Amino acid sequence: MPASPLRVASPPTGRPLLLWDGDCRFCRLWADRWREEYGARVDFAPARSQAGRFPEIPAAAFDEAVQFVTPDGRVFAGAAALLHARAHGTGRPGLLGRIYARVPGGAWLLEAAYRLVARRRGRLYALTRAVCGPSLAPLSYSFGPALFIRALAVIYALAFASLWWQLPGLIGPEGLLPAQPFLDAEARQLGAARWWELPTLSWIFGGGAFLHVLCGGGLLLSGALFARLAPPLCLLLLWAAYLSLVVAGQEFLGFQWDLLLLETGLLTVLLVPWRWRAPARFEPPRIARWLLGWLLFRLMFMSAYVKLASGDPTWRDLTALTHHYQTQPLPTWLGWWMHQLPAGVQRASCAAMFLVEFTAPFLLFGPRRLRRLGALALAGLQLVIAATGNYTFFNLLTIALCLPLLDDAWWARGFGVAPRPQAESAGERRPAGPARRAAAALLLAASLVITLPGLLREVDWPGWYASAYRAVALTRSVNRYGLFAVMTTRRPEIVIEGSRDGRTWIPYEFRWKAGDLRRAPGWVAPHQPRLDWQMWFAALGHPRQEPWMAALFRGLARNSPPILRLLAANPFPDQPPAYLRAIVYDYAFTTPAELRRTGAWWRRTAVDYHLPPTRVP
Repeated sequence: MPASPLRVASPPTGRPLLLWDGDCRFCRLWADRWREEYGARVDFAPARSQAGRFPEIPAAAFDEAVQFVTPDGRVFAGAAALLHARAHGTGRPGLLGRIYARVPGGAWLLEAAYRLVARRRGRLYALTRAVCGPSLAPLSYSFGPALFIRALAVIYALAFASLWWQLPGLIGPEGLLPAQPFLDAEARQLGAARWWELPTLSWIFGGGAFLHVLCGGGLLLSGALFARLAPPLCLLLLWAAYLSLVVAGQEFLGFQWDLLLLETGLLTVLLVPWRWRAPARFEPPRIARWLLGWLLFRLMFMSAYVKLASGDPTWRDLTALTHHYQTQPLPTWLGWWMHQLPAGVQRASCAAMFLVEFTAPFLLFGPRRLRRLGALALAGLQLVIAATGNYTFFNLLTIALCLPLLDDAWWARGFGVAPRPQAESAGERRPAGPARRAAAALLLAASLVITLPGLLREVDWPGWYASAYRAVALTRSVNRYGLFAVMTTRRPEIVIEGSRDGRTWIPYEFRWKAGDLRRAPGWVAPHQPRLDWQMWFAALGHPRQEPWMAALFRGLARNSPPILRLLAANPFPDQPPAYLRAIVYDYAFTTPAELRRTGAWWRRTAVDYHLPPTRVP
């Protein structure tokens, strides 16, 4: 920074002194904030109380700008004063200090910005109070991150438990897509590249019984994480275990919430204390909280962006929700009632959703009150979604991502959580070490590589960028997001039936997907019945697009216990059916009048055969 043109004869001894306008409420707010941050290295005082001590400084100068007096007698004013105070208080100049000192025109620009703010202090005081509250004292974040870690442990446990009992029927040796034959085929095709293309521990331990070990181990590790035992190690092992299952699970574990759980778990390694036993509450590195906020931003903003970028007319004219509640994979009975609301209410609800998804993510990086508002708006949206549809642990995980963004003062005021002593919080508020900073930079760069093509769709990306994109995507741990880009406006549903004589047909009822017209849609989340979900996708496509459907028919034809366990009941318990067929129906919600008259929540119309009547060999 440039040398000071002014010196005083009686400088402060020991620590430098920052003088500010004691009559300015805006100045007082910031002086109190800086005293909290730099008070151990810098003294603060109202200018009027010290004016006679420094006659060399003109009286008018105190009204125009803050003054910073160093122990060697130099005096700095305006932006230079603030930057010197920060450099003394933190022990480093910071980015703005470097710009001021080294970038041509940087000093002029920062001083001009300072004067612009100084001339509008009254209005800025009102704005600052509105978005930040009555105090600018540094906030502590110890309760929210600690609660987030326990919530993540519970979500991991739910994910492993939900999958474990479905494993035999989905990817077990007698399942719909057996993992071991899949891995054997990929090993022959990929060779050594399989370790990067399909990262899974099953390359070492196999795709049979080891998958159960992964689920059981995942539950134990979730318990250890909840108990705060070796959190970095637990998180890395949980990530490796779930990644291994996602790869081995093929189509059944490729959902966005599976990938979101992987990315969240990996980022959380940077959040937790790197100790064998974590404290009940801890102050995480700011960069780790920022990365989790960035993940939440990408998740929610891109969910809104892809809806409009797809060109889908129902999103653009705000009519999408008139279809959504009845066409989503697994609605709830509350979703049935939401579907009955007038079209105007549905349009207003859609507009409110866009408002939250487009604006709340930006608030996550704003001042404290806006940050709280953004986190609470996103959490509230997830509660509404969870009430009307079954989206496994996705809603819980998204709400959990909001927790580290809520400061201790908010928890104390809203829930009576005792704030930590300021000295204790300040003592733990240390910058991230080199390893964390390097890992954070790598993950941030990877997230930009994977996200930018979704935002800039018309750009012709060079070959090296496409290679980098593919490399990041293969990790399955840094992902692009965006749900329901195109709204389904009708609900085709596959109903599988069996017969002994080819004339009398009995349906196979699934546990949760639409089938029996009189069965009310229910709640199953956070459990995900993965076959029920895949049946929804299968109904939208061509029969040959889902190779596991043929395995499902073969399993029903031989009464396979692992596969039948995934269904609600077996209508042919004594011996398999002689014939099978699958009919595609158009399902739609009934009206309240139809529900009262018939007791049916659904009505349906036959459309075509997915599988024509076929004799079982």
